[in-house]
Amino acid sequence: MSDAPRTSFSAFRARHPAFVIALAIISLTTIGVDAWLMNRRTRYEFEIQRLRAGMSDFERRRSDAILASQERQLEMMMVLVRRQAKWDKEIHLAITVDSGRMYLEQQGALLRQFPIEVGPERRVGQPPDTVHLAIPRGTRVVQSVLADSNAWDVPGWVYGDRGLALPADRSVRGALGPVAILLEGGTVIYSLPKKGPLADPAYVLPGAIRARAEDLQAVVPNVTRGTPVYFY
Repeated sequence: MSDAPRTSFSAFRARHPAFVIALAIISLTTIGVDAWLMNRRTRYEFEIQRLRAGMSDFERRRSDAILASQERQLEMMMVLVRRQAKWDKEIHLAITVDSGRMYLEQQGALLRQFPIEVGPERRVGQPPDTVHLAIPRGTRVVQSVLADSNAWDVPGWVYGDRGLALPADRSVRGALGPVAILLEGGTVIYSLPKKGPLADPAYVLPGAIRARAEDLQAVVPNVTRGTPVYFY
C-alpha cells in the first residue's frame, strides 16, 4: 500500500495564507510578551539586589526574618480560617482565593460549589488620597444582599480606574449585577451587570469577588445578615 501524498508547507501556505499569517502574529506576540516578562523580572531582581547591597548584615538578616515571620503568620492564619470554616455549625460561605472557588457549607458538609473570579490587588485614587485594595483574607460577615433593582453607590475611583468621566450621580441600579452580596468592611461579591462601569466581562473590581449570577442566586436564599464568609 502506498503512502498518502504529503502536503508541503509551501502548498499549505498558498492554500491557507490567512491562517499562516495569524499563526505568525500569535507566535511573534508570544515571544514579545515572554521577552517583556523576562526583562521585568531581571529589573526586579536587580533592584532587590541593589537594595540589599545597601543594607548591613544585621539589616539583611532582620528583613529576611521579618518576611519569613510574616509568611508563617499568614500561612498559619489561613490554616486556622480553613479549619474554622470546615467545622462551623452554621451555614456559611467559604472562598479559596488562590484556586478561585466558592463553597456553601455547613459543619463539613458541602452544599454547593462553583468557580469565581478574584479582583486584583491595586492602589486606587489620586495621591495623597489613595487606598490599597487587597485580596480579602480571613473572616467577614454578610451585611446585605442586593438585587438588580437595588442601587449601589459606585466609588469614584472605579470611574478613574476604568478611564471614565465621573458622573454627578454615582448611585446606579443594578451596578453589581442581578445579585450581589455586600460584606462588612466593604468587600463585594457581585455578578456581571448589564450597565454601569462594571459591565465589562474583562474587568473584575479590584479587591472584590465576581461569580456567575445563577450561582449567586442559588446560594443567597441561605444567606442572611451576619452569615460568615471565610476567605483563605
